[in-house]
Parts: sequence; structure tokens; C-alpha cells
Amino acid sequence: MLEAGVPSPVVPYGADKTMFVVIDRLDKAREIRIERSDLEATIGELVAGCFNDPIKVISFNTLEHWMKDISTDVAGEIRARCDIDGVGLPDYLSDFVESHS
Repeated sequence: MLEAGVPSPVVPYGADKTMFVVIDRLDKAREIRIERSDLEATIGELVAGCFNDPIKVISFNTLEHWMKDISTDVAGEIRARCDIDGVGLPDYLSDFVESHS
């Protein structure tokens, strides 16, 4: 887990792996970055309420050295899953989904 404001490499070197980082706001002054290796699990954790106040989701590849803000894609997927399940968008995700739609 990386603390906000702590310098770190933009894209780490290593094996060919795509990683996902959720930037989560703890309070008005603090954010944390939580790294995951599985997009499906990341979206599942977002829907399950495992994050406090998600702000952004970023993907990066450790071998190809690219990164991309995928927040809009993730927000669309969350909305689609809620629609398919016939449930409303959870309150804890409404700001994230609305700001990336």
C-alpha cells in the first residue's frame, strides 16, 4: 500500500503484469493507494463497499511501462452491474460513478 505524497516510481519494473490501483480518500486531508492484480476483484470490492471514498482507478503494466486512468470504464461497469442486478447504485459509489460518467 502506498501513502499519498510519498514518492514512488510511476510504473514499476518487473514481470509482465497489469496492476490496478484504487485511489481512496480516507478524509479531506488523506488519500491512500491500494494496489490489486485483478480487475474483476477490484470492481467486486468497489461494489461490496471495501473502499471508503474511491476517487480514481488506474491500471498499469509492469513490463510494457504504460499506465491509464480507467475510472470511466470502471464506473460504467459498476453502473451496468447494478442495472443488470436491478439494484440502485450504492450511496458510497455515487460520487465516484457520477464524476466518471
